[in-house]
Amino acid sequence: MNILILNWRDIRNPKSGGAEIVTLEHAKAWVRRGHKVTWFASKFKNSSRHDRIEGVDIVRAGNFISVYLLAPFYYLKNRKKIDVVIDEIHGLPFFTPLFVRKARIAFIHEVAEEIWDYMYPFPVNVIGRGVESFFFKFYKNTQFWVPCESTINDLARYGIKRVNCKKVICAIKNKTLQKVTSDKEKNPTFIFVSRVVRMKGIEEVINAFYNIILSIPDAKLWIVGDGDERYINSLRKIIKDKSIEKNVEFFGRVSEKKKLELMRKAHLLLHASVKEGWGLVTVEAASQGTPSVVYNVSGLRDSVLNNTTGLVIKQNSSMCMADESISLIYDDKRYVRFQKGGLSWARSLTWDTAIQESLSLIDEVYKKNN
Repeated sequence: MNILILNWRDIRNPKSGGAEIVTLEHAKAWVRRGHKVTWFASKFKNSSRHDRIEGVDIVRAGNFISVYLLAPFYYLKNRKKIDVVIDEIHGLPFFTPLFVRKARIAFIHEVAEEIWDYMYPFPVNVIGRGVESFFFKFYKNTQFWVPCESTINDLARYGIKRVNCKKVICAIKNKTLQKVTSDKEKNPTFIFVSRVVRMKGIEEVINAFYNIILSIPDAKLWIVGDGDERYINSLRKIIKDKSIEKNVEFFGRVSEKKKLELMRKAHLLLHASVKEGWGLVTVEAASQGTPSVVYNVSGLRDSVLNNTTGLVIKQNSSMCMADESISLIYDDKRYVRFQKGGLSWARSLTWDTAIQESLSLIDEVYKKNN
């Protein structure tokens, strides 16, 4: 088949994230199975209009807003040779029910809702939330591809039938450790891995770490990931004001190898995001023998098996996160149990299974429309 992916970003966009990593893994696997895949996305600084990544053709046009307006024209120009359209929704959809009459799948990681308030100023946030509450009406007869049960629950509140939602597991690219190792830092070390933006909860993590320091003065916090320089500078000021700058290290964006090394050496991963489609980094950390302590939000409550691979805290507060983290650090027996549970959990989420599930979904939707 000829598959068209509509996504506001592609994997080489500097602002790409976990969603684009997952998308590429599926896309290149579809190519290996004999399908042709084109990924239509926005341009970014110094980007080329056309690219080819592991067999996937990348076509770029417009910016992160105008790409939504240009996508229909690209589709209509090439519709005769397109069999299936993947409409990837990140806050806003491409409204494919209005112009695609062939097989289509809405691929959504999370329903944005409060994310609008964290990522955009007034009135953009209000407009975004308003549009989001409205556009699902167009998708009532569209098949949805989702990463977890929490997203299905959110979609159901907007009138999408559960029968129209297919959960495809999210796997990890890296290898899982064969067994628990003792390759940890000497001092209790906590790690945050994500894009450094407010909605990812980095400020909550810093506040939690401040409370951890009160009980464990030699503890360390590693912040891994890049973000807007002004925002990172504001975080450095917060850290300085709390007099914990000697205990906190910013690594910026690192290679996959370095990221896994840091995860393996850290004792706990902390994540306090407003909402996730799927907490990919928590499974990556689990694969390296590092449990997670996370807020009880969509995506994180799905990717962390509470009391098995880590802790989904009962109250979303930095104090609760600190208390639970300290308790786990000092409970050797429970800590090792979580490590072993994490290795088993990571091994169970294989790309072979994920690819088979997405291919089955595409085949099913294609047959229904032909």
